[in-house]
Amino acid sequence: MKFNDFDIKNWKDIKISTDSLWIISERDKSGKHKNIYHGNFIPQIPNQLIQRYTKNEEVVFEPFMGSGTTLFECETLNRKYIGLDINPEMISYVNSTMLGDLFSKDFEKNFYIAECDATQKKEVEQKTNSGIDKLKSKSVQFVLMHPPYMDIVKFTENKNDLSNIGETDQFLDKFRTVCENSLQYLDKDRYFAIVIGDIYKNSEVIPLSFYCMDMIKKNFDVKLKGTIIKNIEGNRGKEGTTGIWRYRALVSDYYIFKHEYIFVFKKES
Repeated sequence: MKFNDFDIKNWKDIKISTDSLWIISERDKSGKHKNIYHGNFIPQIPNQLIQRYTKNEEVVFEPFMGSGTTLFECETLNRKYIGLDINPEMISYVNSTMLGDLFSKDFEKNFYIAECDATQKKEVEQKTNSGIDKLKSKSVQFVLMHPPYMDIVKFTENKNDLSNIGETDQFLDKFRTVCENSLQYLDKDRYFAIVIGDIYKNSEVIPLSFYCMDMIKKNFDVKLKGTIIKNIEGNRGKEGTTGIWRYRALVSDYYIFKHEYIFVFKKES
């Protein structure tokens, strides 16, 4: 089954990384991309994944939209998009960014975003079905999830916001619910990806990324197709503070996180 638009006869010209280590020197700040939100990942991540796992005009679904990074890449790559987010401020920001653009007609036709608590099944179904109907589709062909790293950064006061959860088992249970609510729309034999990092809590490393990967493997009929390690550069929360973090690490006993993980799965049923 072909799941992208690559002309494999010209494989040498395909600008896609097939390595499991992604060293990206700086954040892409072109077009609509602005590093204004602590939780947004670098645009190169969705750009690579969307090109690798979708075809022209297919639908990308995202239950943690954030500030619209994936949406902006879908616009560039001519993919359709459904994005949900629990934070109403981000819905307003993305709407104003898109509707203030010359391509607002394309926004109305090819993209759907909505405020939504992704842990609530009925709410997700209502909003996602509206998006699918608007885009004249029946399903989605790629799902990308970049959840909060537990309560390291709080994004809203909503009790169902995963960024308000400080207990690992509770976080994994809520995230499993988000996966259930989201993956029901993904076509069989298509792909989804999780972008997640580890955290420090109570003076030790919590391998949150691998807990999430293991949770998905145990609860869903999937195959793990890739474990990608990506360096962290241009983190908004640590801009201009490299020396401070190095000093803190030296006087303590920990290492500074300079990587996060991208887990790529294939949905088997």
